[in-house]
Parts: sequence; C-alpha cells; structure tokens
Amino acid sequence: MTDNRKANDMTAGKTDASTPDLAGLSCHAGKDELQKAASAAGKSEILDRYAADYPLGPHDQPQSMCPAFGSLRVGLRMRRTATVLSGSACCVYGLTFTSHFYGARRTVGYVPFNSETLVTGKLFEDIRDAVFQLADPEKYDTVVVTNLCVPTASGVPLQLLPKEINGVRIIGIDVPGFGVPTHAEAKDVLSGAMLKYAAQEIRQGPVAAPRAGKAKLPTVTLIGEMFPADPVVIGRLLEPMGLAAGPVVPVREWRELFAAFDCAAVGAIHPFYTASIREFESAGRPIVGSAPVGHDGTAEWLAAIGKAAGVSADKIAAAQNAILPAIRGALSAKPIKGRITVSGYEGSELLVARLLVESGAEVPYVGTACPKTQWSDADRTWLEARGVAINYRASLEDDIAAVLHFKPDLAIGTTPVVQKAKELAIPSLYFTNLISARPLMGPAGAGSLADVINAAIGNKARFDRMSEFFDGVGRGPNAGVWEDVPRDRPEFRAKYQAMLAARAKAEESTAT
Repeated sequence: MTDNRKANDMTAGKTDASTPDLAGLSCHAGKDELQKAASAAGKSEILDRYAADYPLGPHDQPQSMCPAFGSLRVGLRMRRTATVLSGSACCVYGLTFTSHFYGARRTVGYVPFNSETLVTGKLFEDIRDAVFQLADPEKYDTVVVTNLCVPTASGVPLQLLPKEINGVRIIGIDVPGFGVPTHAEAKDVLSGAMLKYAAQEIRQGPVAAPRAGKAKLPTVTLIGEMFPADPVVIGRLLEPMGLAAGPVVPVREWRELFAAFDCAAVGAIHPFYTASIREFESAGRPIVGSAPVGHDGTAEWLAAIGKAAGVSADKIAAAQNAILPAIRGALSAKPIKGRITVSGYEGSELLVARLLVESGAEVPYVGTACPKTQWSDADRTWLEARGVAINYRASLEDDIAAVLHFKPDLAIGTTPVVQKAKELAIPSLYFTNLISARPLMGPAGAGSLADVINAAIGNKARFDRMSEFFDGVGRGPNAGVWEDVPRDRPEFRAKYQAMLAARAKAEESTAT
C-alpha cells in the first residue's frame, strides 16, 4: 500500500464557524457538554447508533468503570493484535493499570495530545503516523485504535484511517463514557466492528481457516464472555443433535471471526451484544437467546437451538433426555435455601438468578447494569413468573435499596453493594470474581454455585459476632484512630448549612 497519509483528508484539522470551541474541553466538562461537542464535531451518527444499540432507560447511566476498559480487554486478549488509545493521560493510565491488574501482558499504545494538537487536527495526523509505524505484518494482523472521551468529543475522525496497511487491518472505534453506558457493552462495540470487517473479507474471497481446522459438524457460535468450561459443556449438550460448539465472541484471534460466521445458529448467551448480533443477522444466521442453565433453561435452549439449526424433533428430544435427568439430579443433590438478591454488570445476572431459583433459593430481586433486549426475554419471562423483580440498567442505589428492603440471607452484587451488605452484617459475594467465574451450564453449572452460596449464608453468625464486637467503632466523627474520644459538634454543621442556604437564596434573588 502506498503512503497516502497526507492525501487522505487534508481537512482533518480545518475549522470554521460551525466547529465547536475545543480549547477548554476536558473529560471534566460533563456528559451533556461532551455530547454536544461530539455531535457538533461530526460524531452524531455514531452517538445515535450507540443510543439505539445500548438504550439507557430507566436510568441515565449505571455506575460503572470506564467503558473503554471492556473494548480494551477484548483487543488485549487477541493474538497478533496491537491496541492504541487516544485520550487524556489520566484516563489512559487508569485503563492500562486496570487492564494489567486483570492479567493483560501486552503493551498498550498511547498517542498523547495537547490543546493545540487537539484543536488543529494534528492529533489525527499523530494517530495516523503511529498506525503506519505499528502496521508490521510480521507482528500483527490487526491494529485497533480507540478514541476515549475527549478525542471523540473533539471529532477526531478515526474512520478516515486506512482500512489496511501492508496487509494489517486497521480498526478505529469511539468508546466515550458519555456514549457507551457500560464496559460490558464496549466489548460489543469492538466485537461488532471486527465482525463487520471480517464479513466484508468473507464476501471478497477465501479467508483463513480456523487454527484447529474446520469443524466436522455444523456449529453454534456463542456470544458473551463465559467461564472457560462452559463452551466445552455446551459442546457436549449439542452432540446428540449432531451440532458442535463454535467460536466464542469476543474471539481470541482474527481467524475465529471467519469461523464464527460459518455456523448453523448463534447463541446470544449474553443478550446485550447488539452490534455483533446485527452482523450475524445481516449474514442470515438465526439468533437464539438465553442459555442452557438449570433444568428448564437447558430444555428450552436445546429446543430453540435445534429448531434454528434445522434439527429434527427426535434428535432434540434425544439431546434433552441425555442431559436433563443429570441436571435435575445435580440440583436436588445440592439445594440452596435462603433469600438472595442478585446484581451485577456482566450480563449473566438473569442466568445466575434462574440457576439459584431452580436450586431452591428465593430470589426476590435481580439488578443488571445491562439493557433490556429481546434476547433476554425468555429469562425475564421465566423469572417474573416466579415472582422475581428484574431491574434493567439498575443503579447502585437501586441495588442497595433492594438489599435494605428484602433483607436477604445473601447479597450477590458489585463491590459497593457487597460493602454495604457487610456493613449491615449480611453475608455477600462479589458477582464478577466469585459467581461469574464459575461454570453455569449443564450439570456442572447446576451444582457449582451451591457450595459457595451455602457456605456464605452459613457465615451469618460470624457477621453478627463481629458487628456486636465492633459496634459503635469507626463510624461518624469517631472514625479513625484517636488519642482522645472525638466530640461531635453539630452546631458547626448547622452554622455552615445556614450560611450555604443564605448564599443560595441570595444568588437566586440576583438571578431573578
């Protein structure tokens, strides 16, 4: 490929009367201001796409880590893939630190900027130069460039990057915190962009075969990050129907994207991968929601997958009969007794709740940071029929309110939910590390949660003893270590509250 960097778009740095003032723009400008700036800078189409793919309601946006963490992890896990971030230095530092904390062992590229390069368009040229330097076919199949909040709001046009350099694919995505609600959905932003690119390559001619060779049986592509054993278990469930488990999206290398399209059906295990599902639908692949969890979930999912893949009713029944008794036995062998609230941001919260209910637990509430989509309807309908309240796009306040209201024997949730529950002497488990890091599918999943759940519920007496022992310590003005017992001075707070109220009233009268 010739070096056409300078000829690509000489208008990238031009400004006119319609260009927003970006000189003072920062990630602290606020969501509304960043959205206005991004729309004015030519990003309205991508923001509208995100708004449609990842609807916000009923809450504006759940509390979550930076969404770009999700797309960053997808790229860092892929073989022969280089990852470049464009954003504020503090954001890049936090993202790389968190990624390496979670086990990334790859270098993260960074294209720094200042007010001048941002406003003049020089930042785009710097990104383009960096991409050309990275695009070494001996090292990489793909280079992924991600705009964070400020470059997105400034309209840095990653779509103008070459699509391919020296045989290396170039993918530019915008993952702003003001446009993508959660890091889980950011995984779909990059996966969807990669699937779209791969689909174009498939249409152009022959593509690379899977590393392990082409599957002998028709496959079912799976969408969503799962415990590593779950795809293996799903493969065994599919065998009596003459099907095999295919690639799992997000994939681990580019050629798996080609194999993902070469399937009989797609299982949307995690139901929020809207962009990825759109690419499979465009390729004519049938989509099936939910997952083979518990007895009922496995029976329903096998039937739906079999129907979508054109499997006969006899084979579907054979697959169900081969596994359902074992699942029922695993559930009855390890019952769970107690009231449990469930909340998280992984996308598998409804699946976990189904498994808990079939294990005998009372689950009055499920909160998920992910949106409501048609691919979770089967789980929602099943749970609601059993009295479970489901809260999509749940906020931290919602999840804590559920713990306070239902007073569960165990609270499963995010870190702050777990912290609040333990303060109330309620046993609790962190969803991501202790629940979603276990098998959920098939007989293995049916019994996997019981031991950890029952052990946690059994710790209630220990929490009560600790609460009694530490009662009154480390709260309010007494928090910390003191030589003398601190004395509360409510009169000081009252004084300053009165001063603040007087100032607010004065400013209000001046404004009117």
